[in-house]
Amino acid sequence: MKTKTKALFALLCAAGMLTPLAAQAGEVRHREIRQENRIYQGVQYGTLTTQEYDRLQADEARLNDLRARDLHSGGGLSRAEYRQLNADENRLSHQIYRTKHDGPDH
Repeated sequence: MKTKTKALFALLCAAGMLTPLAAQAGEVRHREIRQENRIYQGVQYGTLTTQEYDRLQADEARLNDLRARDLHSGGGLSRAEYRQLNADENRLSHQIYRTKHDGPDH
């Protein structure tokens, strides 16, 4: 009985550690979707040129590929992978803002 209890405890502890990583992966994905929407809005309102749109979409696609690779490399996102993706998303977010607000003389 003690062996089963220890095994169950170990399983619950492992599940408890993986849940935050899964939540982080979902958080990163939702952020990517929001940023893609910001890019689309920039095109819709005329604040992004076609070239700017293409460059931002390429950067977003690169991050999507990186996220997918990290998720499938074994058990979800590690803390280091999450931090790196978050930093990359921060850079892209600032780039989207700067590009959308660079004025009429692109």
